[in-house]
Amino acid sequence: MNKITAMLQTAALSLLLIGGAHASKASPANKAAVVASASTAGHSRSSKAPKQAKAAQKVNINTADAAAIDEALLDIGPSKAAAIVAYRKQHGAFHSADELASVKGIGLKTIAKNRDRIVVGGGVAAASTTKR
Repeated sequence: MNKITAMLQTAALSLLLIGGAHASKASPANKAAVVASASTAGHSRSSKAPKQAKAAQKVNINTADAAAIDEALLDIGPSKAAAIVAYRKQHGAFHSADELASVKGIGLKTIAKNRDRIVVGGGVAAASTTKR
């Protein structure tokens, strides 16, 4: 746990304790908000958090559109998903999940986190850059 997270948790718990001293004045909604903020103080507020709770959703990185990639993969947002599709159109189909590391902004940790969600198969050839 990093220092900032520890400080946030300490502050949230302090507010909870202070709020407990004034419990007669606090509404149940306020108490619930303080407890919720204390319990989530060490967690990222990323929009990807709900995906972690779902069962692993698989996606074929060679055929899926950016929206499907964004939805299925953890720590991949709309811009990285679009970059995956653009890279695939320019360079052709991915042969392994590890090739995603060639896409700017995607590292090996992200690939490892998503390995069970990534399907590699099928795909299209790279777009031709020569004119006929």
